[in-house]
Amino acid sequence: MVTVAQTLPATRAPRAARVRHLGPNWYASVMGTAAVGTAGTALPVGLPAGLHTLLAGVWALSLLMLVTLLAARTLHWVHHRDQARAHLLDPAMAPFYGCLSMALLAVGGGAPTAGRDWLGTGAAVALDTVLYTAGTAIGLVAAVAVPYLMSVRHRIEPSHASPVWLLPLVAPMVSAALGPLLVPHLPPGQPRATLLLACLAMFGLSLFATLLMLPLVLGRLITSGPLPLALTPTLFLVLGPLGQSTTALGSIANAAPGVVPAAHAHGLAVFSVLYGVPVMGFALMWLALSLAHLVRARRQGMRFAMTWWGTTFPLGTCVTGAAALTRHTSLTAFQALSVGLYVLLLAAWLAAASGTVRGLLSGELLAGPRPVSGAPTPETGRTTSDRAR
Repeated sequence: MVTVAQTLPATRAPRAARVRHLGPNWYASVMGTAAVGTAGTALPVGLPAGLHTLLAGVWALSLLMLVTLLAARTLHWVHHRDQARAHLLDPAMAPFYGCLSMALLAVGGGAPTAGRDWLGTGAAVALDTVLYTAGTAIGLVAAVAVPYLMSVRHRIEPSHASPVWLLPLVAPMVSAALGPLLVPHLPPGQPRATLLLACLAMFGLSLFATLLMLPLVLGRLITSGPLPLALTPTLFLVLGPLGQSTTALGSIANAAPGVVPAAHAHGLAVFSVLYGVPVMGFALMWLALSLAHLVRARRQGMRFAMTWWGTTFPLGTCVTGAAALTRHTSLTAFQALSVGLYVLLLAAWLAAASGTVRGLLSGELLAGPRPVSGAPTPETGRTTSDRAR
């Protein structure tokens, strides 16, 4: 049988072959890079003008990464449909389709904040509108389609529970957090109120779905022991819905005055604090637990894998969550917390970015996957998910 590569020109076949193992998990690198720029601009402290320019540059890098990955993933679907279908049927790779949504949303949400000085307000809002609309649509589909596939097509045991399962469920929460940025740019009245309440609805959708999934993740840790070494950084993914939900309520409360009745706006401001403070407390507890597991894994020889990017975007959501609480409580404790978490985010991003650059230069990251020690075998219904890159 003549393969696709054999029918292509010689210059195109190798290029297509290089992206055969490029999965949707790569969008996490876009999310983490965008988080560095947007979380930095959200810090409740005065920033020097030069630092604003640097943050804008990081956001621009995330935009470039997004465009590059969209092109590469399109090439992947065109030339390697068998691998793309295998990813969808893989219970640990399919959830990463939520990252596509969040990458679009993260870059779009950074346009009117980190990228506004470079793009101008009009272009920034237009770019955000396009990426927000596409990211929200994909996120809502993924939030239903991925759990559906997991229930009817994947074979999963309780011991396979992973924080990765949260990814498609968190995507609508990212929409809930970033949608309020567009509210002031809509016509007054029904359009603004509709978008604001739609964000609140997506907050509820993601929150309740996450609350159903989290016990499976914690139960797996307690009953089945630590995750395989390469998957240990994914524990940080639990921070995503925690920090993002706190950010979402703060953003919704900020946009509510003049859009919904005054009593509702006041109630949302109160709710953002009553919800955000205890959730941030749980997030700090989970952060300590995740760091302990990460130190253990490093001591046992954990090598770099793309899972390291799982530490970045969730930390960014905690930065913006703490910043939102600072604005609604005026407490310097939350201000200090947001700065401390941002320093941790920078360290995580530098570690993930340097490892990715080294892996790309060596060709290791785009080569065939390696087996993960302690992961289930394909007979349990897993395919490419049990191999880290």
